[in-house]
Amino acid sequence: MATKQTAPAIRSRKGSGTPMVMVTAYDAPTARVATAAGVDIILVGDSVAMVVLGYEDTLHVTVNDMAHHTGAVARTTPDALIVADLPWMSYHTGSADAVRNAATLVRAGAQSVKLEGGRKRLAVIEAITDAEIPVMGHLGLTPQSFHAMGGFKVQGKELDSAKALVDDARALADSGCFAIVLEGIPDVVAQLITDSVPVPTIGIGAGAHCDGQVLVFHDVLGFDDRRPAKFVRRYASLQADAVAGLRTWAEDVRTGRFPDDAETYHLTSGHLTSGHLTSELSGELSPREALSSS
Repeated sequence: MATKQTAPAIRSRKGSGTPMVMVTAYDAPTARVATAAGVDIILVGDSVAMVVLGYEDTLHVTVNDMAHHTGAVARTTPDALIVADLPWMSYHTGSADAVRNAATLVRAGAQSVKLEGGRKRLAVIEAITDAEIPVMGHLGLTPQSFHAMGGFKVQGKELDSAKALVDDARALADSGCFAIVLEGIPDVVAQLITDSVPVPTIGIGAGAHCDGQVLVFHDVLGFDDRRPAKFVRRYASLQADAVAGLRTWAEDVRTGRFPDDAETYHLTSGHLTSGHLTSELSGELSPREALSSS
């Protein structure tokens, strides 16, 4: 992917027939890997709370945390569209706070923001889009609401809740969202939503009928030894490779195999010699005398 992605460009790919790829990234190294792999969208997710910062849920990260990680991603200048999550309580207290916090993430390098929730968020979405900041919606299992949901549970399994999700998705599209993440919902419901809205849907645990898919970088590449969610497919085992590599290096250090001669800097012939350096350190020659006599 050589073309720089934008929110309008992503929206225009609705129904293109080629699913879009979105992956999380939280710093420069992960952003560079995502860029080299040719993903369409990089999500600086509030999942940084659990994946990078060691929290149990996403509720602990702040706008400043998100701006810090967004800036690290943006400084790699990826071709992918950069979407930054608005964290918990950054848009729940009114439109003015939401616009201010979205602007903070844009100033850090985001090209758009993502927020969770359905029709109750319409006023906030409209305020942010009125400020010329593209908004990605997020429906279904919304992690910032896990206390209200009674845990991380699949949503939309009953007729009424499925219908509510469809109505929410239509409302988000009408309010100006350029795309909508669908998380943790039955595939039939995700397909119905995808067919019902004029903007792309990006699925995570929502089946194969969405306009694109998103996963967490560390989940895809096996950089976590915890059991992954049902919807995660691992494509590498970087955690195991990293542990094995560090263990081998540690053993080489302890047994004197590292560093070897090729990994060591040496004095250049015709310059300061070890003898001169020893004399200098013992006070027999001044630094100038040591250099002039070498």
